[in-house]
Order: sequence, then structure tokens, then C-alpha cells
Amino acid sequence: MRALTRLAQVLNSTAFASAYALTVIGALFATHAVRQLMGDAGLGALMTGLCVIGAAMLVVRRAELRAVEIMPTTLAVLLLWLLATAFWSPSRADTLGGWLQLAVPTFLAVVVAQFRDTLQTVRAVGDVLRFLLAASLGLEILSGILLDVPIPFLGVAGNLATGGPIQGLFGSRTALGVVTIIALITFLVEWRTRSIPQGLSIFSVALAAVLAVFTDSPIVFVMALVSGAATATLALVRRASARVRPTLQWIIASLVAVGLLLAYVFRRPLVYWLNAEPDFLTRSQLWNVILDLAALRPVQGWGWVGTWPDGLSPYSYVRIFTDRDHASALNVWMDVLLQAGAVGVVLLLAFTGLGLMRAWLTASERRSTVYTWTPLILIVLLADSVVTSATLGGFGWFLFVVCATRASLLRGWRGEIGRRAPAGGAPALPEGRAERPD
Repeated sequence: MRALTRLAQVLNSTAFASAYALTVIGALFATHAVRQLMGDAGLGALMTGLCVIGAAMLVVRRAELRAVEIMPTTLAVLLLWLLATAFWSPSRADTLGGWLQLAVPTFLAVVVAQFRDTLQTVRAVGDVLRFLLAASLGLEILSGILLDVPIPFLGVAGNLATGGPIQGLFGSRTALGVVTIIALITFLVEWRTRSIPQGLSIFSVALAAVLAVFTDSPIVFVMALVSGAATATLALVRRASARVRPTLQWIIASLVAVGLLLAYVFRRPLVYWLNAEPDFLTRSQLWNVILDLAALRPVQGWGWVGTWPDGLSPYSYVRIFTDRDHASALNVWMDVLLQAGAVGVVLLLAFTGLGLMRAWLTASERRSTVYTWTPLILIVLLADSVVTSATLGGFGWFLFVVCATRASLLRGWRGEIGRRAPAGGAPALPEGRAERPD
């Protein structure tokens, strides 16, 4: 009995919550390296252990929780719909496995979002990425300069001496590029909030910038432009007066809509300018095949499987038609359309759209710089979703859920429930985590 009491005290402590967040974020960002070192079984055991510990934390600290604050409603409905696709999926086992690709990082994100506020989450992500990016640079120097040999089991090609592309611990240059953009935003927020020493901030920003350059990826360049434009726009909105801010928000929303339309219309000149024609042709061919197959089941899709399994239709047909061994649609929205139909696309759009809107409005109105982290990370992940499907799992989906959940807690109907007095003259519920200062 005493041991259980002691365990409950540990699980209830702030220090344990901090260590848990660091471990979860580190495991998700280092998934490629962990899988290469320990195999799928080792990675699965690690994630299972983290979920068990997270569940124990929720039980021990249940008095702090409210059911309506656990996760955004749109996220819960999306997960239920993806699970329901097992009824018409060609393989229920593959559907369960694909669903777990989302369910596991979702659960871990919910636990972290409940017990760590925005600034604490930023610090945890910053600490993890500083270590992983420094380790990536060290391995690239070792492989590409000191030894001049690749490190195949980690996917390090050793191209640093020739100017890249490099992959670091993340398996591909695109994955490393996405991580560097996320890291740059995180490090700059740390710098602005003065949550770490200035010298460490300068080192962190320089480290991420150098690795981003050496990825030699046009996709990373576009994401850097998108995140830079979003940062400048958000800074403009934050400086505007409360009287003109709503009008400015509508103008920005209109310009974004027009910009997306123009980018689609002039996509070919844009791709030529970015020197990404081979990548574009690959995606264009793949997406055309996916649209044809999705038209056969436009509403419900073919059943959610996540990463495409081998020997299962219609994914085997896609590989035959494109003559490439694709494991995804290289686009989140195409993947969801093919696997979960138009219903899945609408639910995902509602989840991400509401999360971004809430996060953007919160960052626009609150003075602390830390609130800008959430919308900027969501924008980077949404930009990545156009050219890869990596955000349908792993650290990308984890950050999606963390940012959307924090935005929901800070600006959503859940917060109104906590601030509204119930009928009968009873005292209002305490404000709780939905309005605690970050």
C-alpha cells in the first residue's frame, strides 16, 4: 500500500510530468533512429510503455481533468470514423494497425497537453531538438568528413563534404528539413520569451539554419518561405489595434485564399522555378491514379490503413500503375481521400481548420510571444501535408494534436463551460487549465 502511495506521488509530481514530456517528444522525433536500432518490436514496446505510463498519470491526476477538455470534439469524431472504416476495409487487421499509427501519438499528445502548458511544451520540444540536431550534425561530420563513409543502418549518406543533401537521424532530407523549420520556430520563441540563455538561443538558431541549408531540398525552401510569411503576418496582426484587427484578419484570410488559388493555377511555373520537376511529376502521376480509385468509393473510402501495406488492393494497383513502390500518397489529403473518403477529408479539415483558427486568434490577442508557437507550428505542418503524408503519424501528428488541444483549451466552448455559472445559483466552476497562464 505504501509503495502504491509513493508511486502515485511520483506520477502526480511536476518533475515527473516534465520528464515524461521530454521522453515522449524525444521518442517521437527520434522514431527513425529508434526503429533502426531496436526494430519495430522495440519501438512498439517503447510506445506501449509510454502509453501505459500516460494512462497511469491520467488516473492518478483525474481530479484535475474535465471530460470535455480531454481532446477536441472534431478529433474524437475523426478517430471514430477512421476506426469505423474497418467494416468495409479489405483488411481489418491492417486497419487496426493503421489506426494505431494515429491513436498512439494522439493519446501521448493528449497527456502532454493536459499536464504541460504551452511554454513548458515549447521548452521540451526545444531541448529535444537541440540534442537531436546536434547529434545529426555530429554524425554527418563523422560520416562525410572524418571517415568519408556512409552509416547505412541510420540512413546517413555522408554527403556533407559535397554540400548535401544530408539526412541526420531522421532518415530523409525532407524529414530533416521539416524538423529544422519546426526547430527554428521553437528556438526563436524561446529566444523571444527569454526562457533560455541568449548564447544558447543563438547557437540553436544557427544549428537549425545550417542543417536546413544542407538538406538541399526545394520543399524545405518553400516551407521556410511559408513560415516566414506567416510569422511576418502574425506580427503585423499582433501590432494592430483591437479596433482594426478584425478587418485585418478578414483581409489576410482573403489574400491567403487568393494565394492558394493562384499557386494551384500556376503550379507548373512554380515547380520549374523551384527546380522540383521530377518530384512534381512523380506526385502528379500518383495523385491522378489516386483520384481515379477514390472516385470508385468517394464517400467512405477504401478503409483506413495508414502506411500502405504490401499486397493489398487498391494500393498494389497504385504501385503497378505508377511503376513505383509508394508507401503513401505523398499528400495527407490524398491519402485521407483514398482511405477515408470525403467524410474523412471533411473531418480532418474541420479538426485542423478549427485548431488553426483558434490558435491564430489566441496569438493575435494575447501579448506573450509563446502563443505564436502554436499557429506557426500548425502552418508548417499543414504546408508539409501538401507534399508528404508524414504528418499522419509520428511527431507530426503529435504536434498537430498538442497544438489543437492547447488552442481548444485556451479558446473554445470548453473554456466557456468552466467560466459559466450553472443553473440554480451554484458557484461557477473553477477556471482550471483552460485559462491558466502559459
